[in-house]
Amino acid sequence: MMSIFRRFSFTILRAVITLILITAALYATVMLTPPETLASLYMPQRTSPRMTEEMYQDLLESMIEKYHLDDPFPVQYFFWAGKLLKGDWGYSPNLQEDVFVGLVRRLPATLELTLFAMLIYLPLGLLSGVLSGTRKKSVVDRLFRIAAFVATSLTPMILSIIMMIVFYISLRWFAPGRLSSTYAPLAAVESFRSYTGFLTIDGMLNKNPKLTLDALRHLAMPALTIAFAQWGILGRITRATIIEENQRDYITAGRARGLRERTLAWRYALGNAAAPVLTHTMLSAASLMTNVFIVEIIFNYPGLSSIGVKTLAFIPDASSAMGFAIFSTILVLIITTSLDFLKVVIDPRLREDY
Repeated sequence: MMSIFRRFSFTILRAVITLILITAALYATVMLTPPETLASLYMPQRTSPRMTEEMYQDLLESMIEKYHLDDPFPVQYFFWAGKLLKGDWGYSPNLQEDVFVGLVRRLPATLELTLFAMLIYLPLGLLSGVLSGTRKKSVVDRLFRIAAFVATSLTPMILSIIMMIVFYISLRWFAPGRLSSTYAPLAAVESFRSYTGFLTIDGMLNKNPKLTLDALRHLAMPALTIAFAQWGILGRITRATIIEENQRDYITAGRARGLRERTLAWRYALGNAAAPVLTHTMLSAASLMTNVFIVEIIFNYPGLSSIGVKTLAFIPDASSAMGFAIFSTILVLIITTSLDFLKVVIDPRLREDY
């Protein structure tokens, strides 16, 4: 128990240090500019056409003093980080609201899409990897390797376009967006209570199963697009691990005792393969979030990526750019930290070093 606690404490400490280093690098890259230029980003448009140059310069100086923009970098960083911890992430002129409020409001859509993608590729990746690994060089194995090669070769952007052409334009089975025009107004009325922010769940809790089905219909294409490549990678890693485990002495001893191959594969080999599988999932967290953002943009899905698009499309918006980058980093760190802890809980051998 103490080894798990030590590992968990070390994992949390490592995540905090990583977050500090990344935020410091982001702040240095984006914000470490001449104070006058940086101050102008906080007021991208002059408040009045009657404002004189002298009044504008006075306003610039007040902004520099207010945000400590002329202080040494450590002072600037810790002042800015302190504001982040208090929930003050700045105001976005593009979003017309506080950055933190805008991020939190769009977060459920991104989490819902990510969750459904993981619910697709995690069990399918494990299942196909085990079946392929236990039937090496069989027809099942060859078909899996071909499919996995295709999955890992197609980029999310290309696959998204293919999905749109086939399932939206040609077959009309699924549609982009988060809800259709029929059900979107129902989710916007005051009587609709948002319990979780997930429309698939909130639809049922509001006794509107048709809205849930519509939300699932709109989730199908983006979730499958994200899951396809991750399934291919996870399945190949599971297959390789199962093949390696099947050559271990304990599997040979199990066969000698008359245990069935199914039992050896699913109860013993897969249990020892859990750590490498979770390691892959942990290391692919960053690419998973990147793919989510790309897919959201292509399928017009209103998640966190909409902030990134608006940040780059209109007037300079340093607050939104920094907020989007930091929020994405926090999500990746949460995923990797959770999986690292889960890996130690599942595999006792990893506790020996702690």
